Amino acid sequence: MIDRSLLRNKIFEVDEHSFNSTALEIFHFQYENNSVFRQFCSLLHKSPAVISTIDQIPFLPIELFKTHEIVSGHAKIQKVFTSSGTTGQQTSRHYVSDLTLYEESFLKCFQQFYGDPEKYCVLALLPSYLERDDSSLVYMAEHLIRKSGHSKSGFFLYNHEELHQTLLKLEAAQQPILLIGVTFALLDFSEKFSPQLKFTRVIETGGMKGRREEITREALHERLRNAFGIKIIYSEYGMTELLSQAYFMDDEKFHSPNWMKVLIRDVNDPFQLVGPNKTGAINIIDLANIDSCSFIATADLGKSFDDQSFEVLGRMDDSDVRGCNLMWGD
Repeated sequence: MIDRSLLRNKIFEVDEHSFNSTALEIFHFQYENNSVFRQFCSLLHKSPAVISTIDQIPFLPIELFKTHEIVSGHAKIQKVFTSSGTTGQQTSRHYVSDLTLYEESFLKCFQQFYGDPEKYCVLALLPSYLERDDSSLVYMAEHLIRKSGHSKSGFFLYNHEELHQTLLKLEAAQQPILLIGVTFALLDFSEKFSPQLKFTRVIETGGMKGRREEITREALHERLRNAFGIKIIYSEYGMTELLSQAYFMDDEKFHSPNWMKVLIRDVNDPFQLVGPNKTGAINIIDLANIDSCSFIATADLGKSFDDQSFEVLGRMDDSDVRGCNLMWGD
């Protein structure tokens, strides 16, 4: 029997040398404690007895989060996060039994890429998500707002004039700002107002949600850069089914924290991984997902690189575009 608490303590301590061994331990734990994952592995004749590398681990199709309760263990569920979806769509449900694990994951990740939230005024333009009470993105933003401690930090729905005035005042005071927003809302705001931003980082979290025509990330970032007079637009790549995020940074590639790894699978053979610089479908190992499933086959297309960064290039199809991160992810 594998001790969950011992594994929990290893998650955020992993490095490039210990990642694989910790991932294999979590695979063993989830095989023992997650009936859906174990059944999936059994159908493929994959058990811990025949798995010795992370390349051999089966990746659970992300669609199963819509139809099954993906849980490892029997701990009490503290929160159920659900994906956004248009009318009639079935949404994913992520059953979380340890919210402190999610909080530690997104806070450590944010600190790794952007520094301490206390140095920012955090402005969150997330109208569609604020209209729900089960959004993992809103949960993260709430904590970043609280951690920032700035009196002007907060959420904005459709009150673009108030957001505009707040940005102007903060910019005049040379206050570092983090503006995190869903794609359609940032575009709507940028077309009404064009504040020239010198002290603001803009992070788009994706999601047109049927409000606007889907466009490529390159076109989106160009529009926002031109509107705000800044050189780089950042992005968050996360999804309801995960407890970790990756961020699109200055080199225009996504980077993940040490406890998250992206592998690329062949689009024609889901059990065959491809090497760096080759386009395929994205598999994600998220060690923070210890209480659900850490090995997920997404519906996104991408490409990985030797430095562990990656690109997100689109969806495998457009039949189920969901919102928590761009039209390229959920």
